[in-house]
Amino acid sequence: MSAAILLSAVAPESHEPQLIDLDGTVFVQLGMFLLLMVILRQFLWKPYLKVKGERTERVDGYREEAARLEAEAAARLAKAEAALAEARRVGAGARAEARAVAQVRENELLAQANATAQKTLAEARVRVSATLQAERAKLQQTASEVGLQVARKILGREVSA
Repeated sequence: MSAAILLSAVAPESHEPQLIDLDGTVFVQLGMFLLLMVILRQFLWKPYLKVKGERTERVDGYREEAARLEAEAAARLAKAEAALAEARRVGAGARAEARAVAQVRENELLAQANATAQKTLAEARVRVSATLQAERAKLQQTASEVGLQVARKILGREVSA
């Protein structure tokens, strides 16, 4: 209150012009300032704080939802990786089983091919041996005939075998 009394008192007169002239307009200006503060608070500051609060709540909600979605994605990824590991395990077992079946089939085919080759080789040896025997017999016969012919020519007479 004492400040109001001091403000309302007339300033001492000076021969220099005053920089601030304190009179009744100060109260009018102060009243206009307070009125403007009330109006701005009601129509600008409160809506601004309300929008800011809502935005903060939305951002926090989005962060929580992002964290929830990230946890859900991590759970789905772990589930997918587990399913992939299971599929790999099953695939490895099936591959090993198929490889074993193929190995057995390969061994059977090799044994079969080997038996066929041995049989064909034995038959070929028999044919070669029979042909060799026949050719030896022919060669023996031809050698005997050639020997008799040579002996006849050398001796100049008939030779008996």
